[in-house]
Amino acid sequence: MYNLDLATIALIAANVLVSMKGFNDPTFFERYKFSIGAIKAGQKDRMATSGFLHVDVSHLLFNMLTLYFFAGVVINWFGQTQFLIIYAASLLAGSLLALSFHKDEPYYSAVGASGAVTGILYAAILLQPNMQLGIMFIPIPVPAYVVGIGYLLYSIYGMKKRLGNIGHTAHFGGAIGGYACTLLFMPSLLQTDTLMVGLLALPIILLFVLGKMGKI
Repeated sequence: MYNLDLATIALIAANVLVSMKGFNDPTFFERYKFSIGAIKAGQKDRMATSGFLHVDVSHLLFNMLTLYFFAGVVINWFGQTQFLIIYAASLLAGSLLALSFHKDEPYYSAVGASGAVTGILYAAILLQPNMQLGIMFIPIPVPAYVVGIGYLLYSIYGMKKRLGNIGHTAHFGGAIGGYACTLLFMPSLLQTDTLMVGLLALPIILLFVLGKMGKI
């Protein structure tokens, strides 16, 4: 699970190099971060480039450690090419949902690989829902599917309450990307693990229901 594949090394290296450039060059950071106003003005490249920038070293480290821990699961099932597709699709799905959710907030901005990394995390959970995960402050391991569902429910709450300086919307969009790509690459899961596919879809369905009702 923790073996470093070339694809994982390449993504971590890209995130580190671009983030370091952003740390040392405010003009570069401002030009390539996710910004609603700039994207709507035509700078669509920000929807991808923002996923390689980070606010600080701790932000970068947290995302890269999460990627490191779960990339191997997805690569073992799908291989490096499909892993990279899931990563890219999740990054863009996170940006698209953030753009949709914050479309009337021209000064809204964000950075980070969290959307893409959450997509990899959710893909890994869908593939191995019963793997045990250690959670801070919880003394016993928790099944991965419980963590996945709980995390997305928290993301919905964070989106609704605008909690902290965190891109909850991008996280959720990334999870949708990871979930959809996993089913696209392995549709047999709909038959072999129907219950888990349905359970992991519940937060996604809830988000869209709340959105339609205007409650988020």
